[in-house]
Amino acid sequence: MYSASSMSAKYEKRGGIDSALQTVKSICTMKRHQLREIIAGGESLTVEFKRKFTSDVKIAKELIAFANSKGGYLLMGVDDDKTIVGVRSEKEEISQLEVVCRYFIDPPLEPEIEIVNIEYKDVVVVRVEESDEKPHRLTVDVHGKNLDKLHERPVFVREGAAALQASKEVIKVLEASNDDTEVTLSIGKHEKRLFEYLEAKNKITAKEFAAIANISERRAIRLLIRLVRIGLVRLYSHEKVEYYTLVG
Repeated sequence: MYSASSMSAKYEKRGGIDSALQTVKSICTMKRHQLREIIAGGESLTVEFKRKFTSDVKIAKELIAFANSKGGYLLMGVDDDKTIVGVRSEKEEISQLEVVCRYFIDPPLEPEIEIVNIEYKDVVVVRVEESDEKPHRLTVDVHGKNLDKLHERPVFVREGAAALQASKEVIKVLEASNDDTEVTLSIGKHEKRLFEYLEAKNKITAKEFAAIANISERRAIRLLIRLVRIGLVRLYSHEKVEYYTLVG
């Protein structure tokens, strides 16, 4: 089993916490008024508050979700009700974050981390960019046991103000987003049936598309993902049944 605190202790033996922090991007660019504005806006698709470093897995899930989505800010030292409580030891918090980013997330993340003093309290600001190496995965289970097989490692995405586990369809969309090859639009009979159905019914599942197009569900998902990449179709996940709609 792994824990950020135990790994941080190993780092300290190797030369102190400060040496471990050299591998983390630490820049001081955020102003107090900018941080106040972010806090005032509350938790959202791109903002998450944490009173303190809770657990390795919980923090890893939040960072993974931001990287797999539109990016965002994790603010440590801020309560859910927007109260600024500050952190007890910014060095310890950052050291634990560095370990989580390196060992609990695959591919590893290198977020921008800085300390902003506001109302005489230190807030750790973690800025995660939307990744071009999606999907990022959690490398351990809830008990901290290492998950060796790729398919066992869960993927998380940001939905509203929460980090939720991604379905197989969402993971396929994330994987496809890394493909730099140009996607050309070719409207065939299957796509025409899809668009006609969506204009009439507004939404469709992969299974329904497979049925009306008389193709396998696997091929239906592949076609839908291509349309998601082009930007014509949007996938709605984390409902009882995932479905697709036209964009706009």
